[in-house]
Amino acid sequence: MRSPPTSPPAAKRARLDTDKTFTTLPPSPSSSSSNGRLHANGANGSSKQPPPPSTTAPLPPGAESSAIDDSSDEEEESRPEPEDLSRRDLYLDTVSRSNLDFDFERLCSKSLSNINVYACLVCGKYFQGRGRGSWAYRHAVDQNHRVWLNLETEKFYVLPEGYPVSDPSLNDILRVLNPQYKSAALPALSNLPPPSYTLDGAAYYPGYIGLNNVKANDYLNVILQLILHIPPVRQFLLDPNTPQLQEQARPTELVKRLATLAKRLWNPRLFKAQISPHEFLQEVAKRSNGKFKMTEQGDPVEFLGWLVNTLHRDLGGSKKRNSSVIYSTFQGKVQIETQQVIIHKDHARPIFDIGREIQVVSSPFLFLALDLPATPLFTDLNEKKIIPQVPLSAILAKFDGKTTQEFGPTLKRHHLTALPPYLILHIKRFTKNNFVEEKNPTIVNFPLRGVDVVDYVDPKPSSPMHTIYDLLSNVTLDSTVATTSSAGTGPGVSKPSRTKDEEGMTSWKIHQRAGRGGADGEKWFEMQDLRVEEVRKEMVFLGETVIQVWERRDLSTPS
Repeated sequence: MRSPPTSPPAAKRARLDTDKTFTTLPPSPSSSSSNGRLHANGANGSSKQPPPPSTTAPLPPGAESSAIDDSSDEEEESRPEPEDLSRRDLYLDTVSRSNLDFDFERLCSKSLSNINVYACLVCGKYFQGRGRGSWAYRHAVDQNHRVWLNLETEKFYVLPEGYPVSDPSLNDILRVLNPQYKSAALPALSNLPPPSYTLDGAAYYPGYIGLNNVKANDYLNVILQLILHIPPVRQFLLDPNTPQLQEQARPTELVKRLATLAKRLWNPRLFKAQISPHEFLQEVAKRSNGKFKMTEQGDPVEFLGWLVNTLHRDLGGSKKRNSSVIYSTFQGKVQIETQQVIIHKDHARPIFDIGREIQVVSSPFLFLALDLPATPLFTDLNEKKIIPQVPLSAILAKFDGKTTQEFGPTLKRHHLTALPPYLILHIKRFTKNNFVEEKNPTIVNFPLRGVDVVDYVDPKPSSPMHTIYDLLSNVTLDSTVATTSSAGTGPGVSKPSRTKDEEGMTSWKIHQRAGRGGADGEKWFEMQDLRVEEVRKEMVFLGETVIQVWERRDLSTPS
């Protein structure tokens, strides 16, 4: 059999100075784009041409202080050179970084096995094995695709010959496959990050990139963006020293895949400014017994509740306070007073009677549910529907310890007794019964900074800053579905029966704060699947808010 054509041996080519790639400022988009394509696709391989430049993504200014751990570069440079220099870099100019995508499950595209899987660095496909007759071996011979990466051991090989390759110019691929972070640099991710650059020179902000929508997983994407931007959770997942993520701790597959997704979301060395949550969402569908799917629209509030409680259990959490990063970040306490309803002739509505028995329960919470006032049934002079508005303080009054709510035969009053570092609010827009589902379109007005909940908590925290919160995330609903829709015709129906056209009219997006401290230290991004746009602060107030995350003032202020 004729041997396949080969590229010129590395010994006959000038060695690339890879260190300069990581210390110089990024080239202009025009020059970096053309050079990146030249090397990535292996074009212009004539020996008369100058040596091709490195195809690693250019770094932002100040990259030397990046949270990414680049110690692997130093280790590669300190190792002795291989004896056989003639084939050390053979075929490396055929590697096409633009075809590489490590966001999907590591399965052989032929056998569907997850054992001993290799990625072809020319076309990006996954194949099993390396030995003669294996799927990877056959692909290398048939397609003349020679450079491969073992996805488990993170070692490079040339097939079908089977010899290993060690070259610093391949380190950028490992940083996309499995980025590593420095513990000491992780708190700085809460500040406004400098822009990074993709292979084609496009700028992006690490952490504020798009998530692919497979079909109908926008309701899942907004929750992933929300949870991965909460600093304690982010640091827990990115820190290489987190005990619960070590191999000996045997973390669950859900935790491992969420940590992998977090590393890719915050990676400043991406080849393209988007990632896919496909691998994580497959595990979600499995663990939830099909309740949360990528192919069917669902409720982000239900997914958030399921996710935080499942993560708490997977991380060894118990009923004790601070027993997991979930509880230490989100858990607060609310006191609920309950009394049987008795109608007084002097009062139009039932009231609490201090002289009668009151049941008092102290209950932990991970997020607070807020009720919107009923939608008014009137129109303006032009017979157009009026969209009512309500201030956030009006619906927070539910927890002032005085406002009563009627639940069937009982009255309830709520009062907060402990506040969490990060306060999650769920604004209830949907009410369901056996026949209809109604959506309340009321707009909630709120400030971006300085919401003081001191009137809703007792005992008072020692520091005044511990009752003041600044907005971190805001999830809104975009919908053209009617405010009332059919939900079935019999008892026990819990989900609305919507047509495909109606489902297509409902979508979710999130406004996410980047940076802290207000003024020029902050930006706001609107993210909806792959679409990421910087928006003015005034745009955050618009839309039908469903979920908010508020960060305690002492945590949202730069030290």
